[in-house]
Order: sequence, then structure tokens, then C-alpha cells
Amino acid sequence: MNFNLKIWRQKNSSTPGKFVDYSVKDIAEDTSFLEMLDILNEELIAKNEEPVAFDHDCREGICGMCSLHISGEPHGPKRKVTACQLFMRSFKDGESITVEPWRAEPFPVIKDCIVDRSAFDRIIQAGGFVSASTGSAPDGNAIPIPKKDADLAMDAASCIGCGACVAACKNSSAMLFVAAKVSHLAHLPQGKVERKERVLNMVAQMDKEGFGSCSNTYACEAECPKGISVAHIGFLNKEYLKASLS
Repeated sequence: MNFNLKIWRQKNSSTPGKFVDYSVKDIAEDTSFLEMLDILNEELIAKNEEPVAFDHDCREGICGMCSLHISGEPHGPKRKVTACQLFMRSFKDGESITVEPWRAEPFPVIKDCIVDRSAFDRIIQAGGFVSASTGSAPDGNAIPIPKKDADLAMDAASCIGCGACVAACKNSSAMLFVAAKVSHLAHLPQGKVERKERVLNMVAQMDKEGFGSCSNTYACEAECPKGISVAHIGFLNKEYLKASLS
């Protein structure tokens, strides 16, 4: 399979960037998107040209590092997968593909398609810790948890912090990310002690980082590689309101 690539190249956040055209040939349909970029970079290096910088780590859809905006969609056209799990069979032979970084002010470009997502780290840090006894791990059945709560907590905990929700939102909102982190702990006994301080501090840090308000278009849920529901945003709003009034 052959592809025409239009890739965003930018030296750093203070330097203007631009799209540069490349072409790759004879790509197997079972090649992942990141492997295809590896092949391109090998060709560029062989020609003494600067390779394309892009973020990656596990390449198993777990770490959330592969933050690529592919042909207008975070992580590409396939639903509920990260860019590293996207295979070239999802595209047509000879197709033109646009590759660019997340477009959000709180995610400044580091180089090419790599952005600084440390804003997410600061939001999580603002949430603080959970109260838990030290020592050996408690028995898994020591604290009964209703299945509904356990399921909601596990669904929220599947968030990998990739930032696709921010990239998909026209307001660059981080509501789904924050909601997932708040909902995960608020539904579990270990997270209930600091639940009021946690939601207030995390929302305050989210606003401080410059993320926009929720657009209510559900684009975040549609593009989330883990399929996290916007229902968690409703839960976040309820938690925030209760904490603000208490």
C-alpha cells in the first residue's frame, strides 16, 4: 500500500510550524500507524534528513502517549483505539493522510507531533492522596462494594490520560478526563474521605491550566479510545456542586 502523508513539522513551541509532504510505498496492510512512521523515519535518516518526532511508549494502547491527530480525528478514523493500535488496512491504498499534534493551548507543541501534556499531571497532583492504612495489602473482600459502584469506578479508571477528549472538543475541554479521575475515586470507599477537597482542587487546577468549558457535543466520548461515557461528567458536576455548597 502507498500513502501520501502531510505531516506537521515544528522545531519548538516558539517557532512557526508547517505541513510537509512525504510519501511511503509498499506498506503492508498489517503495519501499525506508528510502524509506518518508523519506516518513514528510517528513510529520512538514510537521506540525512531530520526524522519526524512523535510520542510513543507501550504501543499496546495502555500508556496514552501516542497523541496524534490523524486526518482530522484524534487517534484516527477507527473507534476505541489509540494511534498505536491503528493499522494501515483502515486506510485506502493511495490515500492522503494528514498527521498533526493535539491542537489545544494547554498542550503546547514540544516538537513536530509531540505536545506537552503535563497539565494533566498537575490536575492529578491537585487531587491529592487517598486515606489508606499502611502495612500489608488488605484482603480483596474486606470492604464490600456494590457492583454498580465497582463497575462505574472501573470504567472511569480505564482513562489513560491521552488527551483525545481535549483534542476532540471545540472548546479544548478536559471535563471528561477530570470526570474520570474524580468518578474513579469517589465511587470507592478509599476515595470518599477526601472527595470534597479532591473535586474542588482538580476543577480549580483544570481552569487554571486554561482548558475550556464542556461543549456538550459528546465529541469527547466519541473519540475516547477507552469509550468513557460523558455520564461521568454529570457525576463530576454533581460532586462539584455538593462540595461547593457544603
